[in-house]
Amino acid sequence: MKLSEIARLCGASQMLNDNLAETEPAGFTIDSRAIKPGELFVAIPGERVDGHQFVREVFEKGACGAMVVHHRLPLVLRQGALGDYADKLLFVENTLCAFQQLAARVIAKWHRPVVGVTASAGKTTMKDLIAHCLGAAGNVLKSLGNLNTGYGLPLTVARMISGGAKPADYDFAVLEMGMSSFGEIARLVDIAPPEVGVVGNVGTAHIEFFGSPQRVARAKAEMIDGVKTGGAAALNADDPLVIRMRERRDDIAIISFGVESKADVTAREIAGADDLSGTRFILKTPDGEVEVKLPLIGRHNVYNALAAAAVAQYFGISVEQIAERLAASAPSKMRGELIRFANGVTVIDDSYNSNPSALIQSVRAMLDAKGFKRRVVVAGEMLELGAQGAELHRQCGREIAAMGIEVLVGVRGLASELISGAVEASGIGGTQASFYETPEAAAESLIADAVPGDLILVKGSRGVRTERVVERLKAAFGPAKT
Repeated sequence: MKLSEIARLCGASQMLNDNLAETEPAGFTIDSRAIKPGELFVAIPGERVDGHQFVREVFEKGACGAMVVHHRLPLVLRQGALGDYADKLLFVENTLCAFQQLAARVIAKWHRPVVGVTASAGKTTMKDLIAHCLGAAGNVLKSLGNLNTGYGLPLTVARMISGGAKPADYDFAVLEMGMSSFGEIARLVDIAPPEVGVVGNVGTAHIEFFGSPQRVARAKAEMIDGVKTGGAAALNADDPLVIRMRERRDDIAIISFGVESKADVTAREIAGADDLSGTRFILKTPDGEVEVKLPLIGRHNVYNALAAAAVAQYFGISVEQIAERLAASAPSKMRGELIRFANGVTVIDDSYNSNPSALIQSVRAMLDAKGFKRRVVVAGEMLELGAQGAELHRQCGREIAAMGIEVLVGVRGLASELISGAVEASGIGGTQASFYETPEAAAESLIADAVPGDLILVKGSRGVRTERVVERLKAAFGPAKT
């Protein structure tokens, strides 16, 4: 899409030169550090840094233009120091609102299905599996990584109108929608109204901002409220707070999925592979049943696959095609990746994020594996748990100890309470339970103590940077020979 059209759709005032007005941006970015030549920079005022401070820098790096608020530009730039860049600016009253308006208008003119996905745990994997299954029926635009915020969603939609792409190239959009306050999901579904809204689960993630799981559920339910009339909601029947959302609407279809409860899409005969290569189960949908060989470990990923199957069957994809697509999927980066090292140590890299329910699910997934001498859990501090944080960490420690995990390593802050809980449960103690204030220190301990046959799970909240543990192990051990 040309810059002149982009300016019109986002309500910008502009003085673009004639050549630039006809130019299509190579992409959109809000990060001045990552700007590439030909991209359009959207200057977002952040809590710590205002993107307007870097407008000159992005032009020096080759940006084709910048969306800005005039009075937020540094005084020296407002007084004319932009020089040759003055005719490359799109002036708006609020850059975030303008960017969201652009995305909303692109989606509104597109007239093709949007699938909105939210969950307290696993929503990125769920989103990836849904997109992969829908790939059997057309080209899918999906959120990259966890771009699920008020600026992340517009960045995803902007890929439809930049870099040579056009909206007609895509048949579906699968958009992850996250939240840390009431109204966030409501705003996202307003930008991109879903034909199908998926709620995977409600847990303690972000409970610091809500106070209780019930209030988290209320915020998640904004997804269901935003589904288009005549569309559908895919709901986890095994989560009471989720399946109760079916009562909010009588003008949309409800597709339930689950394992324990009666549901439209279910799994039975679930079995994890001894070598951690994946999980097998029988998938049953209203259209039939089939065996699925899912290359992801853990019962929690079966739920992610069931959500994907529920959405896919809604769009007419056969149960056989669903099974084929699920079998051809792969773990998302740092979300259950299996890494085998030359010294006989195996790591499950689940370091992207964590919360209490996700941690326990990941630990349980280790228990099915055979042929390992020790199971080692490296658990980083879980953030955004508020006043309940210490007790939730201790509770997780007690549960992990009860599972018989041989070694537990806590990393940073409240992860010390995790260790305390494990010791209290007396299922683990002494040198088997240890706490480190940094991921680097934890990694050095693991490197010194690792023995062939260790299975190590690494998991922690994003801010704890537990991926550094994995990076250090890779550097120390080297990959296994294939």
